[in-house]
Amino acid sequence: MTVSELGDNAKAVVTTATGEAPRPTGEPAGAGLLFGLAAYGWWGLQPLYFKAMKDVPPTVLLAHRTIWCAVFLVFLLSALRRWADFRRCLSSKRLVALLATSSVLLAINWLLFIVGVATNRMVETSLGYFINPLFSVLLGVVVLRERPRPLQMVAILLAAVGIAHRIYSLGEMPLIALGLAGSFGLYGLVRKIANVESLTGLTLETSVLAPAGIAYLAWQVLHGSALFGDVAPVTQGLVLASGVITSIPLLCFGAAARRLPLSTLGFLQYVAPSLQLALAVWWYGEPFAVDHAVSFGFIWAGLALFSAESIVVRRRVERSSFLAEAETDATV
Repeated sequence: MTVSELGDNAKAVVTTATGEAPRPTGEPAGAGLLFGLAAYGWWGLQPLYFKAMKDVPPTVLLAHRTIWCAVFLVFLLSALRRWADFRRCLSSKRLVALLATSSVLLAINWLLFIVGVATNRMVETSLGYFINPLFSVLLGVVVLRERPRPLQMVAILLAAVGIAHRIYSLGEMPLIALGLAGSFGLYGLVRKIANVESLTGLTLETSVLAPAGIAYLAWQVLHGSALFGDVAPVTQGLVLASGVITSIPLLCFGAAARRLPLSTLGFLQYVAPSLQLALAVWWYGEPFAVDHAVSFGFIWAGLALFSAESIVVRRRVERSSFLAEAETDATV
């Protein structure tokens, strides 16, 4: 899961005074929820795909993923006739520099996730995505000088206690979890600054990464390695499908973001790491002992407080907007 997949599309949601995203006419009310569950459910179950790719070296799989994702997105951009916005991005040196930076963060995030799944550390990868919302708030405070609300700081501190306990239990830093949260959060920060539409931005990012992926695979072949690694034809086909597999949840999320309130999207984002954690423990048999429960408990408490506080604040803003609008109508 990437942050272009989470944060960038959410900014495209246009909310009204009631906090609802405008739903396209003629569609069932539950369509947005179904799109959202499809997107986050897909991301939550993606470890099944990467487990099937366990015999493909992570760097080789990353190279293929960037190449075929770029191919699919270029095709999609052409089908939707969105090249004008792409050319506008290319004409701005600032946007190109920002998206080149975000592409590196994207590659790091993808690689860490692939390695985490391949090395049976899915509990740790889920931890990284549970941490991420609170890490993003911290980034906003440190980098953007945003003023955190008191309960947001308490939520961050609870997560910090959970991470500290995990470090104490392991005797080392949970590098996969922290790397995923860090790369994901920083990626979101860069994309927020760049303020580019999700599909256009991701197409440019993967177009930046694709030449490096092609060069790496060419180097591998020249040095005697197979293009896909030593894997069966079925696995090779799955590798070629990585672009579509990466892009489909993006399209579902974009559809959900146009139809759902941001508060609902905020809750749905926990579906993916929850599914990853469930798969890790109940399907693949990764350990989840008392020390895991304590660490996750502090982080879940922080997330619960963060979510509840966000809902309360949003409702206050909605009520103030409604009252202000009613007062304006009364004076007209």
